[in-house]
Amino acid sequence: MATAPNPTRDDFAAMLDEQFGNADDGGFEGRVVKGTVTAIENDKAVIDVGLKSEGRVPLKEFVRGEGDSELKVGDEVEVYVDRVENSDGEAMLSRDRARREAAWDKLESEFGEEKRVEGRIFGRVKGGFTVDLDGAVAFLPGSQVDIRPVRDVTPLMDMPQPFQILKMDRRRGNIVVSRRAVLEETRAEQRSELIDQLAENQVIEGVVKNITDYGAFVDLGGIDGLLHVTDMSYKRVNHPSEVIAIGDTVKVQIIRINAETQRISLGMKQLESDPWDGVAAKYPVGAKLSGTVTNITEYGAFVEIEAGIEGLVHVSEMSWTKKNVHPGKIVSTSQEVDVIVLEVDSEKRRISLGLKQAMGNPWEEFADKHPVGSVVDGEVKNATEFGLFIGLDGDVDGMVHMSDIAWGISGEDALALHRKGEEVQAVVLDVDTDKERISLGMKQLEKGAPSAEGASAAGALKRGDVVTVTVLEVRDGGLEVQAGDDGATGFVKRSDLGRDRDEQRPDRFQTGQKIDAMVTGFDRSKKPNFSIKAHQISEEKEAVAKFGSSDSGASLGDILGAALKKNEE
Repeated sequence: MATAPNPTRDDFAAMLDEQFGNADDGGFEGRVVKGTVTAIENDKAVIDVGLKSEGRVPLKEFVRGEGDSELKVGDEVEVYVDRVENSDGEAMLSRDRARREAAWDKLESEFGEEKRVEGRIFGRVKGGFTVDLDGAVAFLPGSQVDIRPVRDVTPLMDMPQPFQILKMDRRRGNIVVSRRAVLEETRAEQRSELIDQLAENQVIEGVVKNITDYGAFVDLGGIDGLLHVTDMSYKRVNHPSEVIAIGDTVKVQIIRINAETQRISLGMKQLESDPWDGVAAKYPVGAKLSGTVTNITEYGAFVEIEAGIEGLVHVSEMSWTKKNVHPGKIVSTSQEVDVIVLEVDSEKRRISLGLKQAMGNPWEEFADKHPVGSVVDGEVKNATEFGLFIGLDGDVDGMVHMSDIAWGISGEDALALHRKGEEVQAVVLDVDTDKERISLGMKQLEKGAPSAEGASAAGALKRGDVVTVTVLEVRDGGLEVQAGDDGATGFVKRSDLGRDRDEQRPDRFQTGQKIDAMVTGFDRSKKPNFSIKAHQISEEKEAVAKFGSSDSGASLGDILGAALKKNEE
């Protein structure tokens, strides 16, 4: 029996190839290869890529855009080999996968070189949109569509446009792109080109794009400039909308260009004549002007005396009599007022104005109407520890010092006699218009107060004089007296009625009684003060000097008796 020949290694390899195909075919899987269209059957293309069997690819995978031509037999195409052979014995091929793999290779290269890529927005997903980058699908976040929020993306759909790749991960198949980055970069390039064409002090026209509280943004033809509210007009502008509106075409001057930040500052008032030129000669110090209150602050009020020129009335120059009052309680916005120019500083563009100077000085007017010695009526506005403040004509106050309130009692007791709101009478003692002070007296209107003649007589008296006085009135605090028959009136305090305590009782005196007393001084109104006690002490000293001393053995009574006997002789 013949023995069957043993198969060689080559025979075994041929058997495997016949059963499972060429071993080298496995190297095709997972690769992009070129193939030839051998037939088109229904909606699929039959493609030969050099394997044992051909593969079929849907025709729709070959149509991606308007530029794609119709596929035909004999065309050479690139496809991705997913499997060399499926259960039907055909190769599994994909045109889409081939395109994606090629796209990823290209995109990775462009991402590394930071190049822009072209794509089409073709779908909407949560948080953004999907973009076809020539086969690779990328995610476009909603915030990266445009520089400003876009409500309707429909006009951008399926339109070729550039994108910037922000991030990509091939292993996970993630790509994130931005259209906004491209627009910003393009805009920056355009801004740089436009800025190079502009120059400071150049006059140019623009369109108002937006208005804010602090100014307006003006489109200069692709680049925006800021027109600040303070550069819109020389006159006060409370809000830009008072001068311009969105869409207005305005002529502006370029004030400043910042090349680093690409910011442009614009001005409108620079195209007008400056109203501050020659303002010092136009408004000399002391000139009386009329103006309108434009703004009120805690420290004063601004008054416009002509378009573009405002002066400040400081709170201290607003009223003669209203001190520490908010300016808003004296004037109101838009009120027409008369002012006096106090100071002009052309360099700092400042004018100081006075409101009260345009009115009459109430202290001078009071002095003219009420000379010293005249009697005035008023209301007690306030009581302090040193006197009373009385409200007078002309909205001014006069002060009655505590020593001028009443005779015969202390200043503290006199203050306690009066209350706020009480109507009183007083005599004008002094008016100091420079210091804005009016001194008043109330006790001068009491019975026995010195008249003009009495004041003259009081002027003839001097400290140390001994005179005979007549008791006009007996009070608890002492005696109201008058020197001579028609002389100066004065007061003898209780403590000056005698040396001994028993002698210091006012009730031991009677109205009309005549007594000798010494002038010990004068009060603020030059009214004399008398003292019986001082007179007694003076007599004793004089007697001792003339008739001996207590050291001689004579008693004080003997000495005084001798002095009286001598006077009788």
